[in-house]
Amino acid sequence: MTVVANPVERVRARVGDALFTKVAGPDGEAARDRIHLTPGPRWFIAGSPIRRVHADAAMFVGGLRALLLQSLHPLAMAGVAGHSGYRSDPWGRLARTSTFLATTTFGTAEDAQAMVDRVRAVHERVRGRAPDGRPYRASDPHLLSWVHVAEADSFLAAHRRYGERPLTPAEADEYVAESGRIARALGADVVPETVAEVTACLESYRPELEATSEARDAARFLLREPPLPWPARPPYRLLAAGAVALLPPWARTALDIDTWFSRTVGGAAGAVAVRAVRWGMGTAESRDHTR
Repeated sequence: MTVVANPVERVRARVGDALFTKVAGPDGEAARDRIHLTPGPRWFIAGSPIRRVHADAAMFVGGLRALLLQSLHPLAMAGVAGHSGYRSDPWGRLARTSTFLATTTFGTAEDAQAMVDRVRAVHERVRGRAPDGRPYRASDPHLLSWVHVAEADSFLAAHRRYGERPLTPAEADEYVAESGRIARALGADVVPETVAEVTACLESYRPELEATSEARDAARFLLREPPLPWPARPPYRLLAAGAVALLPPWARTALDIDTWFSRTVGGAAGAVAVRAVRWGMGTAESRDHTR
């Protein structure tokens, strides 16, 4: 818990602590210290594009966009609906995801590999049949590639629009290559190396995508029924509008979330939300403690 004397700083500290606890979970502070303060070599050097992107407040928008986009693959969505507990324990799922990203991006190489090994073991147990009868398994390299490219595209889109220090085109390509290291470690079979390859890979999945009832239900839950107290819902809706505005038009239409608000003021709403998160939690540089 952050302790400060100035009234404005006290408010900022409370906002930052509340956001961090929601995202990182009740053990977040201990995990943060372990990830950032444990000495040893890392997969990615200080100042690298992946560390800049993953430390930035724009990730709040990018993460939500990624979830919405990923839901459009029926087999990936079936796995989420059947195994992730996103409705019964949404904050726990968020904390696990954020800890995975933080560990693989900022943690020691040893801890990053251990985290990947744990996730791969979980993936081996996640399998079943989609509502249309098709079998799925979370360890399927083709599905892992879909999840990866949807994330890479979303994180870059959010950073390009809302990032504190936007990447150059060359740095964006470097980000894609760096994030691909994690995807390969998880078992993805097709891993883009450039932004252009991400775009082409996403397009190649289009024939497989469909807004199933499970996908639309997940979108409603994420956008209209967030597990938040009422005072927190208006600012969350600004963030959500920013995420929806960044989706491709075909994805917004398929999920039935293409509203006048998101089309016209979604970008500005997202900018307000990201600035508020950054005000509470600090800049990307201030949160990368392994520099």
